[in-house]
Amino acid sequence: MPGAAKPPTILVFDSGLGGLSVFREIARARPDATFVYAADDAGFPYGDLTERALVARVDEVMDRLIGALRPDLAVIACNTASTAALPSLRARHAIPFVGTVPAVKPACAASRSRRVSILATPGTVKRDYTFELVRTFADGCAVDLVPSPHLAALAEAVLSGAAVDDGEIAAEIAPCFVDQGGRATDTVVLACTHYPLIADRLARLAPWLVSWIDPAPAIARRVVSLIGPAPQHMDDPEPVRLVSTGRPLDERRIGAIIGRPVAAPDLLETPLGVLS
Repeated sequence: MPGAAKPPTILVFDSGLGGLSVFREIARARPDATFVYAADDAGFPYGDLTERALVARVDEVMDRLIGALRPDLAVIACNTASTAALPSLRARHAIPFVGTVPAVKPACAASRSRRVSILATPGTVKRDYTFELVRTFADGCAVDLVPSPHLAALAEAVLSGAAVDDGEIAAEIAPCFVDQGGRATDTVVLACTHYPLIADRLARLAPWLVSWIDPAPAIARRVVSLIGPAPQHMDDPEPVRLVSTGRPLDERRIGAIIGRPVAAPDLLETPLGVLS
């Protein structure tokens, strides 16, 4: 349309494919936007890094991405990176950042049994930020922090088309289910963006029925609050640009997951010294 505003460019960043769960919700809210999905797969999994190494790594990769792509907004679609690196990123760049943090407040508000589990990577579980969320928003709930050392990698394998045994996934989620003092867990926060992408398997393997809390819809609402809603009239969206640091992403598989056209993937060459 003549005089129509240029669609915003939104960068969605994660260490792997988990951020696609967040991307899908943002794309539904702003289907007109120009999207870049960036995966630092050379640094995956972030949960294995020290906080200092993680912040240095995210700073390095995001500096390169923002310098090359000039996005209007960046979404850090990773709990582990968000709880550690957001202050540094906001100090380094003028664009708005939207992070992903454990959804403690809505989970505790929704729980009827007043027992909630936070399922996350070890890196997210041990962050002071996560402890502060629990202290602030538990509201009388018993909150069990469950560090899952392997579930993000298992989800990444599933998304890449590999066969993953149900028993491996079941073992990772089993500690979430607590029945103690007359209160059984009824709500589980998916505090890693990989987890919602295998939510059907998590639900099937759970020992009893619980509510699974996915932060992606709230993240999409936050994006819209910062850059506004989609226009009433819009052109067909551009293909999603894919960028990774390790090996080219599988555009066919990603296109099937997100339900949007995807361009041929690019590689971002980046130093790996900050991984140690």
